[in-house]
Amino acid sequence: MRSAKARAAALGLEVVPSPATTASDIERIVESIGRVPGNALVALPDGNSILHRDLVIVATARHSVPTVYAFRFFVAAGGLMSYGTNITAQYRRAASYIDRILKGANPAEIPVETPSKYETTVNLKTAKTLGLTVPPGLLVAADEVFE
Repeated sequence: MRSAKARAAALGLEVVPSPATTASDIERIVESIGRVPGNALVALPDGNSILHRDLVIVATARHSVPTVYAFRFFVAAGGLMSYGTNITAQYRRAASYIDRILKGANPAEIPVETPSKYETTVNLKTAKTLGLTVPPGLLVAADEVFE
């Protein structure tokens, strides 16, 4: 969080942590973010945002809050955009670890690998609904664009 706050401050932005544990928290937080023009939301990849995915997407649309998610499946369900690790690649890496362990490797001796594949996904229909124009450079760089 310190790193995010420092980077945001350098850009003239402010990070305001807003933990949500219930559906009513999500609605309240999104509504308050939507009251201020120019605000946006970064939905962190936690169990609550995943559990309440549809509510988050509907609330951000209702309150016109541009939101960036960590996973593609949010964008496929109507979210604005995502930037995060490729879940499929992570599961493949996990399967590789399991395979090595089942073949006798000592788990303590297997090196920890950080994700190396990240993906950007954009939903143009949602952008249009929010009245946003997606920069052409972002569209070109995106791994997938929903229209």
